[in-house]
Amino acid sequence: MTSKKVELTVGFFVALGIAALLMLSLKVADSGISGNGKTYDLYAKFDNIGGLKVRSPIKVGGVVVGRVTDIHLDPEDYTPVVTLSIYQEFDQFSEATSVSILTAGLLGEQYLGMQPGFIDDSVDMLAAGDYIEDTKPALVLEELIGQFLFSQGSDD
Repeated sequence: MTSKKVELTVGFFVALGIAALLMLSLKVADSGISGNGKTYDLYAKFDNIGGLKVRSPIKVGGVVVGRVTDIHLDPEDYTPVVTLSIYQEFDQFSEATSVSILTAGLLGEQYLGMQPGFIDDSVDMLAAGDYIEDTKPALVLEELIGQFLFSQGSDD
């Protein structure tokens, strides 16, 4: 009889532990997608987005200030347009802000790095729906290796 009680108690705590892990993973996944609350959208056109994906982080100096929410082709000139969903608390970016596609580590995930521009009376602030004009495309590792190999071969 006591053996059955012990088994039920252990089973209850195992089920409780699994439920807690499930709730924790759902909470972490939800905060990773939705972020810190209200956001506003900015747009940026790139020549090449490399391996950038939806939900990739947008960072300023290593601090996550938003997420990529959409990537599509502009129907007029077929260049990739990236939608940047910036957290509302970071609303002081000027029109001189630049954005580039960076890689975490040598072969890591790609993310957007924003470089805030100077704030001056002559420069307007970015508002929801604006395009960031100063963009730098992704560096594709295969292209760099190809350039290196072909530059070495031309010396011979």
